[in-house]
Amino acid sequence: MKFLRPFLLAALWLGLAASAAAEQTELRYQGWTGQVTFPELAEDLGYLAPVKLKWIGNTISGPQDIQTVVTGDIDFGGAFNGAVAKLIAAHAPIKPVIAYYGVDDTTWNGYFVRADSPIRSARDLIGKKVAVNTLGAHHEFMLREFLARGGLTPAEIQQVTLVVVPPVSGEQALRQGQVELTTLGGVLRDKALERGGIRKLFSDLDLYGNFSAGTYVLRDKFIKDNPNTARRFVEATARAIEWARNSPPEEVRARFDRIIAQRKRNEDNSTIKYWKSTGVAGKGGLIADKELQVWIDWLVKDGVLKPGQLRAATLYTNEFNPYRTEAVGVAAK
Repeated sequence: MKFLRPFLLAALWLGLAASAAAEQTELRYQGWTGQVTFPELAEDLGYLAPVKLKWIGNTISGPQDIQTVVTGDIDFGGAFNGAVAKLIAAHAPIKPVIAYYGVDDTTWNGYFVRADSPIRSARDLIGKKVAVNTLGAHHEFMLREFLARGGLTPAEIQQVTLVVVPPVSGEQALRQGQVELTTLGGVLRDKALERGGIRKLFSDLDLYGNFSAGTYVLRDKFIKDNPNTARRFVEATARAIEWARNSPPEEVRARFDRIIAQRKRNEDNSTIKYWKSTGVAGKGGLIADKELQVWIDWLVKDGVLKPGQLRAATLYTNEFNPYRTEAVGVAAK
Protein backbone atom coordinates (compact mmCIF):
# COMPACT_ATOMS: atom_id res chain seq x y z
CA MET A 1 0.00 0.00 0.00
CA LYS A 2 2.92 2.36 0.61
CA PHE A 3 3.61 2.71 -3.12
CA LEU A 4 -0.02 3.75 -3.66
CA ARG A 5 0.11 6.57 -1.11
CA PRO A 6 1.39 9.31 -3.50
CA PHE A 7 -1.31 8.43 -6.03
CA LEU A 8 -4.04 8.40 -3.39
CA LEU A 9 -2.90 11.78 -2.08
CA ALA A 10 -2.86 13.19 -5.60
CA ALA A 11 -6.34 11.86 -6.27
CA LEU A 12 -7.59 13.35 -2.99
CA TRP A 13 -6.05 16.73 -3.84
CA LEU A 14 -7.62 16.69 -7.30
CA GLY A 15 -10.97 15.71 -5.83
CA LEU A 16 -10.90 18.52 -3.31
CA ALA A 17 -9.85 21.02 -5.96
CA ALA A 18 -12.68 19.93 -8.24
CA SER A 19 -15.22 20.11 -5.42
CA ALA A 20 -14.73 23.85 -4.95
CA ALA A 21 -16.66 25.44 -7.78
CA ALA A 22 -14.98 28.39 -9.46
CA GLU A 23 -17.03 31.56 -9.08
CA GLN A 24 -15.64 32.96 -12.34
CA THR A 25 -14.81 30.58 -15.17
CA GLU A 26 -13.07 33.02 -17.50
CA LEU A 27 -9.88 34.95 -16.81
CA ARG A 28 -8.90 37.87 -19.02
CA TYR A 29 -5.19 38.40 -19.57
CA GLN A 30 -2.49 39.83 -21.83
CA GLY A 31 0.05 37.60 -23.51
CA TRP A 32 3.54 38.02 -24.94
CA THR A 33 4.27 37.68 -28.65
CA GLY A 34 6.13 34.47 -29.44
CA GLN A 35 6.06 33.29 -25.83
CA VAL A 36 3.97 30.88 -23.77
CA THR A 37 3.15 31.97 -20.23
CA PHE A 38 2.70 29.49 -17.39
CA PRO A 39 -1.07 30.13 -17.13
CA GLU A 40 -1.30 29.36 -20.86
CA LEU A 41 0.72 26.20 -20.31
CA ALA A 42 -1.52 25.29 -17.35
CA GLU A 43 -4.61 25.59 -19.53
CA ASP A 44 -3.06 23.45 -22.25
CA LEU A 45 -2.08 20.78 -19.71
CA GLY A 46 -5.66 20.66 -18.43
CA TYR A 47 -4.78 21.96 -14.97
CA LEU A 48 -6.92 25.11 -15.18
CA ALA A 49 -10.26 23.54 -16.13
CA PRO A 50 -13.08 24.42 -15.81
CA VAL A 51 -11.61 27.95 -15.79
CA LYS A 52 -10.60 29.22 -19.23
CA LEU A 53 -8.32 32.03 -20.33
CA LYS A 54 -9.46 34.90 -22.54
CA TRP A 55 -6.62 36.63 -24.39
CA ILE A 56 -7.34 40.31 -24.99
CA GLY A 57 -4.03 41.23 -26.60
CA ASN A 58 -0.31 41.38 -25.90
CA THR A 59 1.48 43.52 -23.35
CA ILE A 60 4.67 45.50 -23.85
CA SER A 61 5.98 45.45 -20.28
CA GLY A 62 5.34 44.23 -16.75
CA PRO A 63 4.39 47.65 -15.35
CA GLN A 64 1.80 48.08 -18.12
CA ASP A 65 0.45 44.60 -17.44
CA ILE A 66 -0.18 45.09 -13.72
CA GLN A 67 -1.56 48.59 -14.25
CA THR A 68 -4.13 46.98 -16.53
CA VAL A 69 -5.06 44.68 -13.64
CA VAL A 70 -5.63 47.74 -11.44
CA THR A 71 -7.97 49.30 -14.02
CA GLY A 72 -9.97 46.07 -14.17
CA ASP A 73 -9.38 45.48 -17.88
CA ILE A 74 -7.73 42.12 -17.14
CA ASP A 75 -7.98 39.74 -14.19
CA PHE A 76 -4.31 38.87 -13.67
CA GLY A 77 -1.00 40.28 -14.79
CA GLY A 78 2.64 40.00 -13.91
CA ALA A 79 5.64 42.24 -13.42
CA PHE A 80 9.03 42.63 -11.80
CA ASN A 81 8.71 42.70 -8.01
CA GLY A 82 10.11 46.22 -7.74
CA ALA A 83 7.36 47.49 -10.03
CA VAL A 84 4.78 45.53 -8.03
CA ALA A 85 5.98 47.02 -4.74
CA LYS A 86 5.98 50.52 -6.24
CA LEU A 87 2.40 50.14 -7.46
CA ILE A 88 1.23 48.83 -4.08
CA ALA A 89 2.97 51.79 -2.43
CA ALA A 90 0.79 53.99 -4.63
CA HIS A 91 -2.22 52.31 -2.93
CA ALA A 92 -3.09 49.97 -5.79
CA PRO A 93 -5.40 47.24 -4.40
CA ILE A 94 -3.45 44.25 -5.72
CA LYS A 95 -1.74 41.24 -4.16
CA PRO A 96 1.08 39.06 -5.53
CA VAL A 97 -0.01 35.41 -5.48
CA ILE A 98 2.68 33.45 -7.36
CA ALA A 99 6.17 33.98 -8.80
CA TYR A 100 6.42 33.36 -12.53
CA TYR A 101 9.90 34.32 -13.74
CA GLY A 102 13.36 34.71 -12.37
CA VAL A 103 17.05 34.12 -12.74
CA ASP A 104 19.07 30.91 -12.65
CA ASP A 105 22.25 29.55 -14.18
CA THR A 106 20.75 29.32 -17.68
CA THR A 107 18.01 31.97 -17.59
CA TRP A 108 19.43 35.44 -16.94
CA ASN A 109 19.68 38.98 -18.33
CA GLY A 110 23.07 40.33 -19.32
CA TYR A 111 24.23 43.91 -19.78
CA PHE A 112 26.49 44.05 -22.82
CA VAL A 113 28.93 46.49 -24.41
CA ARG A 114 30.71 46.19 -27.73
CA ALA A 115 33.84 44.05 -27.58
CA ASP A 116 36.07 47.04 -28.28
CA SER A 117 34.34 49.28 -25.72
CA PRO A 118 36.56 50.98 -23.11
CA ILE A 119 33.78 50.47 -20.53
CA ARG A 120 35.01 48.09 -17.83
CA SER A 121 33.35 49.30 -14.64
CA ALA A 122 30.31 51.08 -13.27
CA ARG A 123 32.17 54.39 -13.17
CA ASP A 124 32.85 54.14 -16.88
CA LEU A 125 29.10 54.42 -17.50
CA ILE A 126 28.83 58.01 -16.26
CA GLY A 127 27.60 60.12 -19.16
CA LYS A 128 26.73 57.04 -21.22
CA LYS A 129 23.44 55.76 -22.66
CA VAL A 130 21.92 52.43 -21.64
CA ALA A 131 19.10 50.62 -23.48
CA VAL A 132 16.33 49.16 -21.30
CA ASN A 133 12.95 47.74 -22.29
CA THR A 134 10.96 50.05 -20.01
CA LEU A 135 11.51 52.39 -17.09
CA GLY A 136 10.91 51.41 -13.48
CA ALA A 137 11.25 47.68 -14.07
CA HIS A 138 13.75 44.82 -13.82
CA HIS A 139 16.41 46.19 -16.17
CA GLU A 140 16.54 49.61 -14.56
CA PHE A 141 16.71 48.28 -11.01
CA MET A 142 19.54 45.88 -11.87
CA LEU A 143 21.50 48.64 -13.57
CA ARG A 144 21.04 50.96 -10.61
CA GLU A 145 22.19 48.22 -8.24
CA PHE A 146 25.32 47.65 -10.33
CA LEU A 147 26.07 51.37 -10.35
CA ALA A 148 25.53 51.67 -6.59
CA ARG A 149 27.78 48.69 -5.88
CA GLY A 150 30.35 50.33 -8.12
CA GLY A 151 30.50 53.28 -5.75
CA LEU A 152 28.54 55.85 -7.74
CA THR A 153 26.67 58.50 -5.79
CA PRO A 154 22.98 59.19 -6.50
CA ALA A 155 24.04 62.31 -8.43
CA GLU A 156 26.46 60.29 -10.55
CA ILE A 157 23.85 57.61 -11.19
CA GLN A 158 21.57 60.32 -12.57
CA GLN A 159 24.24 61.01 -15.20
CA VAL A 160 23.70 57.54 -16.71
CA THR A 161 20.99 58.01 -19.33
CA LEU A 162 18.32 55.33 -19.76
CA VAL A 163 16.95 54.92 -23.28
CA VAL A 164 13.76 52.91 -23.79
CA VAL A 165 14.40 50.50 -26.65
CA PRO A 166 12.27 47.45 -27.60
CA PRO A 167 14.20 44.31 -26.59
CA VAL A 168 14.40 43.10 -30.21
CA SER A 169 16.20 46.34 -31.14
CA GLY A 170 18.65 46.43 -28.23
CA GLU A 171 21.46 44.59 -29.99
CA GLN A 172 21.17 46.78 -33.09
CA ALA A 173 21.18 49.97 -30.99
CA LEU A 174 24.41 48.81 -29.33
CA ARG A 175 26.18 47.80 -32.54
CA GLN A 176 25.21 51.05 -34.27
CA GLY A 177 26.51 53.14 -31.39
CA GLN A 178 23.14 54.58 -30.38
CA VAL A 179 23.79 53.31 -26.84
CA GLU A 180 26.93 52.17 -25.03
CA LEU A 181 25.27 49.40 -23.01
CA THR A 182 22.25 47.21 -23.74
CA THR A 183 20.27 44.56 -21.90
CA LEU A 184 19.87 41.16 -23.54
CA GLY A 185 18.22 38.01 -22.26
CA GLY A 186 17.01 34.66 -23.57
CA VAL A 187 17.07 34.17 -27.31
CA LEU A 188 18.15 37.78 -27.95
CA ARG A 189 21.20 37.26 -25.76
CA ASP A 190 22.08 33.90 -27.28
CA LYS A 191 21.72 35.10 -30.88
CA ALA A 192 23.80 38.20 -30.17
CA LEU A 193 26.56 36.12 -28.57
CA GLU A 194 26.53 33.78 -31.57
CA ARG A 195 27.19 36.77 -33.83
CA GLY A 196 30.06 37.88 -31.60
CA GLY A 197 31.56 41.31 -31.18
CA ILE A 198 29.96 42.02 -27.80
CA ARG A 199 31.11 41.55 -24.23
CA LYS A 200 29.18 41.08 -20.99
CA LEU A 201 29.75 43.80 -18.41
CA PHE A 202 27.55 42.19 -15.75
CA SER A 203 24.31 40.25 -15.30
CA ASP A 204 21.46 40.00 -12.82
CA LEU A 205 22.78 36.53 -11.98
CA ASP A 206 26.14 38.08 -11.04
CA LEU A 207 24.39 40.53 -8.72
CA TYR A 208 21.88 38.32 -6.93
CA GLY A 209 22.39 34.68 -7.88
CA ASN A 210 19.30 32.54 -8.36
CA PHE A 211 16.05 34.26 -7.42
CA SER A 212 12.44 34.74 -8.50
CA ALA A 213 12.13 38.24 -9.93
CA GLY A 214 8.47 38.76 -10.77
CA THR A 215 5.00 37.82 -9.57
CA TYR A 216 1.48 37.54 -10.91
CA VAL A 217 -0.99 39.77 -9.10
CA LEU A 218 -4.74 39.71 -8.56
CA ARG A 219 -6.96 42.55 -7.37
CA ASP A 220 -7.90 42.35 -3.70
CA LYS A 221 -11.59 42.50 -4.63
CA PHE A 222 -11.14 39.67 -7.14
CA ILE A 223 -9.67 37.44 -4.42
CA LYS A 224 -12.45 38.35 -2.00
CA ASP A 225 -15.24 37.74 -4.52
CA ASN A 226 -13.66 34.73 -6.27
CA PRO A 227 -11.56 32.76 -3.77
CA ASN A 228 -12.07 29.42 -5.52
CA THR A 229 -11.15 30.88 -8.91
CA ALA A 230 -8.08 32.52 -7.40
CA ARG A 231 -7.05 29.20 -5.89
CA ARG A 232 -7.59 27.35 -9.16
CA PHE A 233 -5.50 29.92 -11.04
CA VAL A 234 -2.58 29.71 -8.61
CA GLU A 235 -2.74 25.92 -8.22
CA ALA A 236 -2.82 25.38 -11.98
CA THR A 237 0.01 27.84 -12.64
CA ALA A 238 2.11 26.31 -9.85
CA ARG A 239 1.64 22.83 -11.30
CA ALA A 240 2.55 24.11 -14.78
CA ILE A 241 5.77 25.62 -13.42
CA GLU A 242 6.68 22.29 -11.84
CA TRP A 243 5.80 20.40 -15.02
CA ALA A 244 8.17 22.66 -16.97
CA ARG A 245 10.84 22.38 -14.27
CA ASN A 246 10.76 18.58 -14.21
CA SER A 247 10.20 17.81 -17.90
CA PRO A 248 13.03 17.51 -20.43
CA PRO A 249 13.60 20.95 -22.03
CA GLU A 250 12.98 19.52 -25.50
CA GLU A 251 9.54 18.32 -24.36
CA VAL A 252 8.71 21.75 -22.95
CA ARG A 253 9.84 23.46 -26.14
CA ALA A 254 7.77 21.08 -28.27
CA ARG A 255 4.69 21.84 -26.20
CA PHE A 256 5.29 25.58 -26.44
CA ASP A 257 5.61 25.27 -30.22
CA ARG A 258 2.32 23.42 -30.43
CA ILE A 259 0.51 25.95 -28.21
CA ILE A 260 1.73 28.87 -30.33
CA ALA A 261 0.71 27.11 -33.55
CA GLN A 262 -2.76 26.28 -32.23
CA ARG A 263 -3.63 29.74 -30.92
CA LYS A 264 -3.12 31.27 -34.40
CA ARG A 265 -1.95 34.76 -33.46
CA ASN A 266 0.36 35.14 -36.47
CA GLU A 267 3.49 34.86 -34.33
CA ASP A 268 7.11 33.96 -34.91
CA ASN A 269 7.91 30.96 -32.71
CA SER A 270 11.64 30.84 -33.55
CA THR A 271 12.62 31.97 -30.05
CA ILE A 272 11.12 28.89 -28.41
CA LYS A 273 14.10 26.73 -29.40
CA TYR A 274 16.22 28.81 -27.05
CA TRP A 275 14.06 28.13 -23.97
CA LYS A 276 16.18 26.53 -21.24
CA SER A 277 14.51 26.75 -17.83
CA THR A 278 11.74 28.35 -15.80
CA GLY A 279 14.09 30.61 -13.84
CA VAL A 280 11.63 30.40 -10.93
CA ALA A 281 13.39 29.85 -7.60
CA GLY A 282 10.59 28.70 -5.30
CA LYS A 283 8.81 25.39 -5.82
CA GLY A 284 5.62 25.98 -7.75
CA GLY A 285 6.33 29.70 -7.75
CA LEU A 286 6.25 30.14 -3.98
CA ILE A 287 7.06 33.72 -3.02
CA ALA A 288 9.70 34.51 -0.39
CA ASP A 289 9.89 37.72 1.66
CA LYS A 290 13.38 38.57 0.40
CA GLU A 291 12.20 38.64 -3.22
CA LEU A 292 10.09 41.72 -2.47
CA GLN A 293 11.98 43.20 0.48
CA VAL A 294 15.16 43.83 -1.51
CA TRP A 295 13.26 46.16 -3.85
CA ILE A 296 11.34 47.82 -1.01
CA ASP A 297 14.71 48.65 0.53
CA TRP A 298 15.81 50.13 -2.79
CA LEU A 299 12.69 52.32 -2.98
CA VAL A 300 13.38 53.54 0.56
CA LYS A 301 16.97 54.34 -0.36
CA ASP A 302 15.68 56.18 -3.43
CA GLY A 303 13.33 58.25 -1.32
CA VAL A 304 10.23 56.83 -3.03
CA LEU A 305 9.12 55.10 0.19
CA LYS A 306 9.51 56.00 3.83
CA PRO A 307 11.29 53.53 6.13
CA GLY A 308 8.75 50.99 7.35
CA GLN A 309 6.07 52.14 4.92
CA LEU A 310 5.93 48.69 3.31
CA ARG A 311 6.89 45.29 4.68
CA ALA A 312 7.30 42.42 2.23
CA ALA A 313 5.60 39.82 4.41
CA THR A 314 2.33 41.77 4.31
CA LEU A 315 2.23 42.34 0.55
CA TYR A 316 1.79 38.82 -0.86
CA THR A 317 0.17 35.50 -0.12
CA ASN A 318 1.15 31.86 -0.66
CA GLU A 319 -2.26 30.79 0.63
CA PHE A 320 -3.42 29.36 -2.68
CA ASN A 321 -0.19 27.57 -3.62
CA PRO A 322 -0.40 23.77 -3.22
CA TYR A 323 3.34 23.52 -2.55
CA ARG A 324 3.38 25.87 0.45
CA THR A 325 3.38 23.06 3.04
CA GLU A 326 6.39 21.38 1.38
CA ALA A 327 8.71 24.39 1.50
CA VAL A 328 11.02 25.12 4.38
CA GLY A 329 11.38 28.75 5.36
CA VAL A 330 8.54 30.01 3.16
CA ALA A 331 5.49 31.55 4.77
CA ALA A 332 2.40 29.33 4.39
CA LYS A 333 0.12 32.30 4.71
